Amino acid sequence: MTTSSQLEESIDYAVAIAALSQADPILAALIANVGACTLSLGRQKGDLLYCLCESILYQQLSGKAAAAIHRRFLALYPDRDFPTATDLLSTLDDDLRGTGISRPKIVYLKDLAQKMLDGLPTMAELEGMDDETIVQTLLPIKGVGRWTVQMLLIFRLHRWDVLPVDDLGIRSGIRRTYRLAELPDKKTVERIGLPWKPYRTIASWYLWRSLDMKTPESTVPVV
Repeated sequence: MTTSSQLEESIDYAVAIAALSQADPILAALIANVGACTLSLGRQKGDLLYCLCESILYQQLSGKAAAAIHRRFLALYPDRDFPTATDLLSTLDDDLRGTGISRPKIVYLKDLAQKMLDGLPTMAELEGMDDETIVQTLLPIKGVGRWTVQMLLIFRLHRWDVLPVDDLGIRSGIRRTYRLAELPDKKTVERIGLPWKPYRTIASWYLWRSLDMKTPESTVPVV
């Protein structure tokens, strides 16, 4: 298990990139074309309430739309950087709706706030858990699925071996990089990603970046 402190010590990702390039020549070509991994620059900050609130607000929205809603949400609490769980529970639903948050997401946010008060782990406590334990601990929160927890693992807890098999960007990146005829299903993503262990997070970052490239670099089909 890789902790955030370990990530800080290995911020250049050199060991991971070398291992991935040796294990998968198609991925190696993508890595060479994308260049240095800058995953660390996208690291999330804040406590569990902040991170999961942000994730819920961003679900199923474009980044621009979600960012605008997030700003209006934070503006409801001008005296603090971020609301506490008690603040959130005390906020009228109509006020939350006024920021553009959908009714289902209001339910999710308030369920999260209540569960925070009931005793969800702190970030420090999550650091001591393995990935799957964290997933199972947070899944009971309404609106929080495996993908949401995986984003927390990648961008807040800095775990190095996370492969979000249901992520559309990952599936699209694999289709493009490996020249597949259609989007891969979960089993195909897992099969292709097997050689990437224990650095599947880094591989995922490169697959996301592949979507920014003008043309796919790999010409080798996966059979």
